[in-house]
Order: sequence, then C-alpha cells, then structure tokens
Amino acid sequence: MTPTTFVYAFEEGGREQKYLLGGKGANLAEMTKLGLPVPPGFTISTEACNAYMAGDNSMPDGLMNEVVDALEALESTMGKTLGDGDDPLLVSVRSGAPFSMPGMMDTVLNLGLNDTSVQGLAKQTGNERFAQDSYRRFVQMYGKIVLDVDGDLFEEELEDLVEDRGVKNDSDLSAADLVGLVDVFKRVVRDAAGMDFPQDPADQLRHAIEAVFRSWNSKRAFDYRRMEGIADDLGTAVNVQSMVFGNKGDDSGTGVAFTRDPATGEARSYGDFLTNAQGEDVVAGIRITENLDDLGRHFPEAHDQLIEMMATLERHYRDMCDIEFTIEQGRLFLLQTRVGKRTAAAALRMAVEMVDEGLIDEREAVMRIQPAQLDQLLHPQFDPAAEFEAVAVGLNASPGAAVGNVYFTADDAESHAEAGEKTILVRPETSPDDLHGMIAAEGILTSRGGLVSHAAVVARGMGTPAICGADALKIDTKAGEFRVGDTVVKQGEVISINGSTGDVVVGAVPVVTPEPTGPFETLLEWADGYRRLKVRTNADLPEDAARGREFGAEGIGLCRTEHMFLGERLPLVQRFVLAEKAADEQAALDELAKLQRSDFEGILEAMDGLPVTVRLLDPPLHEFLPDLEELIVEEATGTLDEEKGVLLAAARSWHEANPMLGTRGIRLGIIKPGLYKMQVRALLEAAVARVQAGGEPVVEIMIPLSVNKAELELMRAWITEEAGKVFEARGMSVDYLTGTMVETPRAAVVAGEIAEVAQFFSFGTNDLTQMAFGFSRDDVEGRVMPAYLEAGLLSVSPFESIDRDGVGALVAMAVRLGRETRPTLKLGICGEHGGDPASVHFFHEVGLDYVSASPFRVPLARLAAAQAAIEEEDAAA
Repeated sequence: MTPTTFVYAFEEGGREQKYLLGGKGANLAEMTKLGLPVPPGFTISTEACNAYMAGDNSMPDGLMNEVVDALEALESTMGKTLGDGDDPLLVSVRSGAPFSMPGMMDTVLNLGLNDTSVQGLAKQTGNERFAQDSYRRFVQMYGKIVLDVDGDLFEEELEDLVEDRGVKNDSDLSAADLVGLVDVFKRVVRDAAGMDFPQDPADQLRHAIEAVFRSWNSKRAFDYRRMEGIADDLGTAVNVQSMVFGNKGDDSGTGVAFTRDPATGEARSYGDFLTNAQGEDVVAGIRITENLDDLGRHFPEAHDQLIEMMATLERHYRDMCDIEFTIEQGRLFLLQTRVGKRTAAAALRMAVEMVDEGLIDEREAVMRIQPAQLDQLLHPQFDPAAEFEAVAVGLNASPGAAVGNVYFTADDAESHAEAGEKTILVRPETSPDDLHGMIAAEGILTSRGGLVSHAAVVARGMGTPAICGADALKIDTKAGEFRVGDTVVKQGEVISINGSTGDVVVGAVPVVTPEPTGPFETLLEWADGYRRLKVRTNADLPEDAARGREFGAEGIGLCRTEHMFLGERLPLVQRFVLAEKAADEQAALDELAKLQRSDFEGILEAMDGLPVTVRLLDPPLHEFLPDLEELIVEEATGTLDEEKGVLLAAARSWHEANPMLGTRGIRLGIIKPGLYKMQVRALLEAAVARVQAGGEPVVEIMIPLSVNKAELELMRAWITEEAGKVFEARGMSVDYLTGTMVETPRAAVVAGEIAEVAQFFSFGTNDLTQMAFGFSRDDVEGRVMPAYLEAGLLSVSPFESIDRDGVGALVAMAVRLGRETRPTLKLGICGEHGGDPASVHFFHEVGLDYVSASPFRVPLARLAAAQAAIEEEDAAA
C-alpha cells in the first residue's frame, strides 16, 4: 500500500487542488507557478487534518517526518535554519480551508523566535526594535492561539504600556520598551498557561500545526460553516511559509488589496495598508489604515508592481481577487490570493461587466451569483425623505441600513436578538470570537478597523450593514456605553446605521426597501434564458400580486383566501360562524361574496394573462374567533359580556385538540358546503368580469388537504355546479382548472388515484414536512430544532430546505404516480421551500412545472432554477 503523502511544496501544487491543499495552499502554489514573488513554503494537506481529528487529536503516523523533510528543503532554499541563533529562518503557520473562511481559523506568525534567535534577528537586520517587536508579537499570538491564553491579557498590558509611555500607537514604542514587554508577555503565559514560553523551534512548529488543526472545530468556525453551508468534514490545510516582514521600519509595510471594489463592484483597485506593520494589524483594526491609493506615495515602485500583478491575477482567475501583500524594505511579496468576498451589488455588477469585458460569458455570470445574494439587494436603506443628523461617520464597510438597540458584546447581541429585539453590535473592533453576535445583529458598528477588517469582510459576506473605523466613538464596553463628543449612548438605546454611507445616527431613522435595476435585471434576464421551471409568487392581495409580477413572477401559485377574511371583515366571518339558521348563514356568505369578488378581480387584473391559483379556505374556523383561554378567563373573572358569551360558546364548539389535523381544508368545505360554493362563485364571477373588461384571466381553483379520490370528486362536482350557474347567469363562460394541494403522506401515496380527478397538484411542503416528520413546526423550531442541528442529527431544518430523503421522496412518488395517470398533470409547489435555492434544484430534478415563492424571493427562485438547469446540462455533458 502506497503511504499517504501529507506535505507538498508550493512548487508541487495548483489551484485545482483546493480540496487537498486548501484554498490558500492551492493559490500559493498557483502564484508560484506564475512566477510571482511568493515567499517559499509548503502545505500540509486537509487529509492530514482529517486524520488528526479521526485519531482523537493525535498526529497521524509519518506526518512530522514529512514536515521535517519539507522544513529542511525550505531551510536549504532560504540558506537559513529555523530558530538559528545567528541568522534565523522564521515561518508563518496559517490555516487554509477548501472554501474561504476569513478569520475563522488560526494563524501564527514569526515562529522560530526565542530568547536566542531574537538576538540573531536583531544582528542580521541591524534593527533591535524590529526584532523585539516581532518577538513580542510571536509570544502574544502563540500564547493566544496555541496555549489558549486570553488575548485580552496581552492587549491590556500593551495598552497600559502605550499609555504609560505617552505615545499614540505600539509602533511608537522603543526597543527597550519592547524588551520589557516580551518579559511581561512571557509572565502572562506562565501565569495563565502554567508553563514557560517554549524555546524549542521544533516544538513550537509541531504545536502550532496542531492548533491550526484544532481551530477547524472551534465554535466560530463551526458557526461560520453552518451559516455558509460548508461541510464539516472537509478539514483545513496548514501552510508553513518563510516570513517576510512589513514591520522593519518606514520602508516596509503590509496590506490587503482587491482587484475591484468589493463593496460596489467598480473596476478599480481597492484596499488598505499600514507602514511598519504586520498583517494582523490591518485585519484586526488595531490601527487606522491608509487607503491603497496612497501606497504610491510611500512605495512608488512596489505600488506599480502590485497594480500590474493584480491585473495578472484577475486575468488568470477571471474574477476579482483578494490579495495579501507585504513590502519588506521596499521589496514586494504576495502572501495570498483568493477569489474575493463581495457584496451582492458588487457581485452582480462584476458579473455583468466581466461579460462586457469578455472575461466570462453569460452562462458563467449566471452561475457565479448565489441566489441569496439577490436577497441582500433588497435590504432596507434610510428613507431619502427622512431628516436626521449623523453624530459620527465611519467607513461604509457593508451596505444597507439597520435600526436597533445597542449592545456591546456578542453574547448580549445574540441573547437580546433571540428575545425578539433588533440589535446593533457595537465594538471597538470585532474578532472571530464575535461571530455569533454578528450573525444575530441587524447591523455592526466599530470604532476601529478599515474596509478589509474582520468586521467589514464578515459583514459583507453575510449581507449585514456595517460601519467600521468610526473613530469619533469612544466605546467603553465595561460601562456599557459609547460617547461622541457630549452625546452618550447607553446599552439598550436605539441607534441607526447606514452601511452605505457610514452615517451613525442616535435614534430610529425610517428605512425603505430599494428597487434594484441595472445589473440585477440584466442577470435575471440571462437566467431566464436557461431555466425550465416557471416561477410564480404567493400573493393574497392585489398589491402583493403586482409586486411579485415586478420581480418577474409568471403567475400566482398560492392565493390564500383566509387572509381576505381578517381585519375589518372579521365580524362578518364571525356572523357566518355564529349563524344558527341557514338563512342567517347565507346572508353572511352573500356579503362575503361581494368582498371576495372585488379581491379576486384585483388579483386577476394584476396577473392578467398569467395563471392564478386560488386556494379555497384552509384554516379551521376557530382561528376567526377570539382565543378560547382568554374568554374562559373573562368568564371566570366575571368580565364576560353577552356578546363575548356567544363567542365563547362558539369557540368551545369549534375547539379541537389538534386543529391542524382536524376540521380544516376540504373537510371544512364538506361540512360547510356553502362556504366553498360562495368562494367559487365569487372567483368565477370576478373572472367573467375581467373578460368583459377586456382582460385575460387564467383561473386555477385549488382544494386544500384532500386525501382521497372520493372527497375530491364530491368537491369538483360542487365546483362544476356553481360554475354552470355563474356562466348561465352571466351569459358567458371562462376556462378554469380544478386541482388540489398534496400536503399529506397519504395524498402522495395515492396520487395516481387523486390525479383521476385533479387537473393539477400543488405540493404544500410546509404541512407535508410536518406530517412526514411528525413535527409541529411552531413547537420544534424553538426547542428541538436547534438541539438537532447542534448535535448534527439534521444538517439543516427541513422547514428551510426540502428533506430530499423523506419529504422529497414523497414528492417524487406523487409526481411519478400522478403523471402515470394524467400525463398532462400540471405540477407545482407553493410552500416556503419554493424560495429556497437548494429546494428549487430538487424540484427541477423531479420534474415540477413551477415553484411559487413570496414576492421578494421570486428573483432568488428565478436564478436558482436557471442554475439547476445549467448544472443538469453540465452533468449530462
């Protein structure tokens, strides 16, 4: 058996090996092949990480032997030895998963320094301050990452020293200051970790590699993978790379560059940098960065080289690239590149403009956009008509507006969000440990950091509004407040932020939802050319229908008539429920018919020429009555009046132990036939009126919750009878279809029998999921589902994305049986899954004709349907 190879030199790989070498390692290998200035190194594969975890966090056999061999080769290339006392080789140890997870896993820089090699570094560079600064950074980073020492302990000591010396930044500390700080940091390690700081470079390297492996399973990495849908079994690679230094003085620096603006998509160079700094200073937001456009003032030659290399990488990858670079004493090095994270607006603009530039074609542009990114474009913005005064302005790090209560810790932001509050997370800067609070918050505000800081990159990826570098804010997390001049904002108070402009406002500013155009419309037009699935919208009112059509809906897949019975009409519905005589019941139905007819006319007009599927009343009648328990309390306390006494009697009469499985849907129609007949009559009268007005109504009558052929035959006979009466009275007829919702396992199993009567099926996957799993959605979502997801018992909530193996199997069975009986059977889905991209892919695969989603999710469904068709075509090829 051939032994597994775990370690690969940069010269041995390429970008196509990201699952083996991780994204970072694969791209370092690719840049090396392109001849770009990449510091030499090697990559430990994801297979080694998975073997480490499978072995209960123990190094796999042979791994460290391969590491030693690779290190010796690196030492030979560099002409230096790791940790040498005279001229030491120093390395970085960085994570690198197959998919970009910015800041979620760990990195150690300057490895190889100890009490002896720091002197060799100072001698070789002639720069004592640089050597001691590098050593204190290593002790700090190694202590936090490898030895699990609280990072705040180091930061507090550093801040105390900066304040004591009366300087602005740590870059202003002297060499002597840093010598003392190293001793302080080593004392922090000894006190917190119970051991002296390790001096053996080989031990440092081994334990740093293990720490990176372990970081794959850290809470922040797990939370990020769950948010992004990244599998837990991929593992991370580890990249060991010779160090170059941006903190050797004012002729050195470090930064992050994007080949296009990741916030807007504009074709211009974008990024941040710092002079006399190392990479973590830029992303951590510890110092205020300079804009990449100013790099030429400090390093004109390196700036020109960087711009040229950025263009090379964008042409090579045919996409916007994110590049980490360091300038060491005027010499440029590239430390990493990857396809860069971007906002939804930027992604669309880049895709469309890259087609115009000939970099990619329309097909690839459609595949590059994630459906969820379209949703981000519908984020609210400050109302242009609103008057407000910004108390501070920061960097517009991630677009969109947010209003919420201020909280200063990730835990508080998360807990208050779970309690139903809208929260804004306010921090001096964020770190990966804040991810759970960032996910929960409506918006993020930091006083430090730049456009490529942790807060900015993560917020843009999530589509969360964010402002960074608002340095006018003086944040006191312990006191739970921030100050801007004389203004004090305390925890729990409301602020508004505009991530598009950087404005911070005390109090609530009205927000509006934008109407996307331009690249948004262009890309969706391209997508429409590839998809087979039609996309409809769920709409109960004419304005909902109009909005859905604006977003490209090709009809209504679900019009819920029960929503027409609420508000001012509720007393009329209660009259129907309370009626004791047939005449009283009919009188109430006649009045409801007038209102229903008007509603249907408006919806048919909004969707003129497109199909409208109207579901007859589905919920049980008790939902239109006051809460039974509240009425009983009023009765017990003697506050129940005569009118409510009648309602109490009705509520008791209609009360059911399990109403979702009780008298609802078709069952209600059978015991209250006048109700469904009224709805059919009103709908068809509205359709005739639309024809008479020159319209083109396309009517589909949907009966909910049927489970056998007999009950559907009875219902269809009533519909046919009512239709005949309407058409005779109006002197004309309209075409219509009669179908049913498939939302019980039995209906799926006997779909062939039901299709003898039904002309179309619409899958109600919300109820079908509840019944297939035996889950009560309202009950399990709050308690059971989080526990199942946390334990890995389910990979995703089946109410969010279709359960392919169970619920999906029922859908596929019903499709097959239904079409065997009626080949022309029209098939659609109207549950929440119609707007979920992964579910749309499944519905394409099983052969549905359309999906239906809420108006704002119609664009997502259009794109997802196109991508499903393209992937099917690619797989066939």
